[in-house]
Amino acid sequence: MATIALDATYALDPMPSGVATYSRSLIGALADLESKHEFLLCYRLSRWRQRKALVSALPRGRQPNRRFSVSGYQQGLTFWLPWRAELFHSLAQRPPAFRFRQEVVSIHDVFPLTGLTYSTAEFRRKFGRLLIESAGRAARILVPSEYTRGQLVEHAGAEPTKILVIPYGVARPAVRLPPAEMAAERARLAVEEGFLVLHVGVLQTRKNVLNALRALEQLPRTYRMVFAGGNGYGAETIYDYIRQQGLRSRVELLGHVEARRLQALYQCADVLLFPSLEEGFGLPILEAMSYGVPVVAANTSALPEVGGSAALYAEALDPADMAAKVRQAVEDPAVRQRLIAASLERAAQFTWERTARATLRAYDEVLAS
Repeated sequence: MATIALDATYALDPMPSGVATYSRSLIGALADLESKHEFLLCYRLSRWRQRKALVSALPRGRQPNRRFSVSGYQQGLTFWLPWRAELFHSLAQRPPAFRFRQEVVSIHDVFPLTGLTYSTAEFRRKFGRLLIESAGRAARILVPSEYTRGQLVEHAGAEPTKILVIPYGVARPAVRLPPAEMAAERARLAVEEGFLVLHVGVLQTRKNVLNALRALEQLPRTYRMVFAGGNGYGAETIYDYIRQQGLRSRVELLGHVEARRLQALYQCADVLLFPSLEEGFGLPILEAMSYGVPVVAANTSALPEVGGSAALYAEALDPADMAAKVRQAVEDPAVRQRLIAASLERAAQFTWERTARATLRAYDEVLAS
């Protein structure tokens, strides 16, 4: 038996991103599995007020042989942590503040090293340095896709034998809206008679939102696009484009939405458009598929690896191709039915339980070494 510490700070993010979803889901799935280990969930002191949420959501009562506990985690203060844990797992691709006997890191993407237009120079310097350091220190590097494995070797000089590909999972839909609620939600979004194109993700350059908007301009006016996600690098350029092109009546900008609203949006959508230029995985693809929503994604980075043959793929820099694929997914009955059936089957292959079991095996390998 060993004590395994996890940096669970992002699990407490009030506006969860993909890293937060991964952190929450992995911790919950680990709590559902039998294991000889104990787990110490560490949070940075900026999350002090939310710390109780780390254990309140875990099904500890069903696991009499498992003990989860929480601890603060701050450089210069919690110097005793390395004596409490045999292994530390960083869930957010940054090295721990202290040296532990063994370290594991999850690296979700490498765009701080590759994307010169996706963030500020200061962001690239800081998080690129942290990424390289964490990869160098870790005994195992967990990545969600073969694409990310290759990028990590090429751009961070990571040792290939240390890298394990462990795909993310997706939760089964928890809530199914009755027809009346779906109709009401579509009415709120002004798509009662038309088609709803959904985009899930931060409004930023890396997500290729401008080309999604250019694709919308080539679609009939019966199509409306709904964006669920907060603002990121390049958001102001996106807002300017919407104003300049007179698209405000065809675009709904919701900002960050709570989980229940997002579930409703997936159920109301006619298609998910996910044209991102750079992704280490692409969780919204699986989330949409779990609801049977057809997906049109860019043919870039890890997206084809995630969607497989259950999605349509468009050239990321070709709005006309994007628009054509959206119309095919929405208006061609044969294609649409194939995508719906294939999406449900594809999503069922990705579970957080599978992710957690593979992660536990990685812990055991490191501890045994």
